[in-house]
Amino acid sequence: MPLQPEMKLISVDDHLVEHPMVWQDRLPEAYKEAGPKIVETETGQQLWQYEDRRSSNIGLNAVAGKDPSEYGIDPLRYDEMIPGCYQPGERLKDMDIDGVYSGLCFPTFPRFAGTTFNEGKDRKLSLLCVQAYNDFMLDEWSATAPDRLPALCILPFWDVEAAAAEVRRVAGKGAKAITFPENPVPLGLPSFHTDHWEPVWNAIEETDLPVCLHFGTSRDIPITAPDAPEAAWISLMGTNSMKAMSDLCFSPVFHRHPGLKVSLSEGGVGWIPYLLERMDATWERHRFYQKVNQEVRPSELFRRNIWGCFISDDIGIILRHEIGLDRLTWECDYPHSDSNWPNSRKLLEASFLDVPDHEVRTIVETNAAKLFKLAV
Repeated sequence: MPLQPEMKLISVDDHLVEHPMVWQDRLPEAYKEAGPKIVETETGQQLWQYEDRRSSNIGLNAVAGKDPSEYGIDPLRYDEMIPGCYQPGERLKDMDIDGVYSGLCFPTFPRFAGTTFNEGKDRKLSLLCVQAYNDFMLDEWSATAPDRLPALCILPFWDVEAAAAEVRRVAGKGAKAITFPENPVPLGLPSFHTDHWEPVWNAIEETDLPVCLHFGTSRDIPITAPDAPEAAWISLMGTNSMKAMSDLCFSPVFHRHPGLKVSLSEGGVGWIPYLLERMDATWERHRFYQKVNQEVRPSELFRRNIWGCFISDDIGIILRHEIGLDRLTWECDYPHSDSNWPNSRKLLEASFLDVPDHEVRTIVETNAAKLFKLAV
């Protein structure tokens, strides 16, 4: 059935590009020189400089409005992007063009879970940068329209006590969700199978904030061969979400924290029924000799604690009842290359032609509104 006009599309995975003054406006004077700032090069590029490092990707994959034939070179200046990438008021206009009501935005320069600051030499500065980003998100970006641009915050996850404190701080200021690495191990940190993260999980469960695990936050890219084209690993990036789901479902995390809510960002959903079947079969045969919970099937944990999302996933829509209607959400991915902007609503409608109206609304609006506590 067609998408009814009253259905409000809620995207659980969009992205923003930080404007040049995000950190310079918020860091203490003593830290501004080393803190993130935009520098102009002799060749006309605009780069982020943080401590002694420079990054050329001021607008990583910010290609909304371009033809696919133009993809491949990311913007090197703000005037090469459309203003909706970095101005909240203009973002709302672009959402209106696309027929999207609300969009949860991941960072760009800090990377999707703030891992840029994990690499900082000065840990005090790293913490201040995290807090400055979160204040920008809460007081500037989201404050423009809190339910249309819900606040997604990052953590200083290299320090679990500081991370737990930041969870409680941003929750008190109105945050709607936390973004976290989908696998901390490649970042040199303990796994989900340890008790290292207990202070963070306690704080997140206590504040009832969903945790968003965006694929690629660990920088674990599924390279198949050194000489394979980028298309090979791009098409396999959803395996990051598959690994995160299996990792968590066989870990103690959901058993210790039954109220924890995890949103798998940009991983697609068509693979979920297979993985649920495979995890349960593995649990049935192999749990007895391993340090694995002996009472609860992995599929039960998924249906209590995990949500998936998709941009376009016809197989996932066909298998929606195998996955569970209440586990499904939608994403626009603006302004990245996978986004269908400005035709998201039109193309999504074509995917839902044979789906009953109440099921469509559950997937594109109701589930996300409930998960992120949005007024629609």
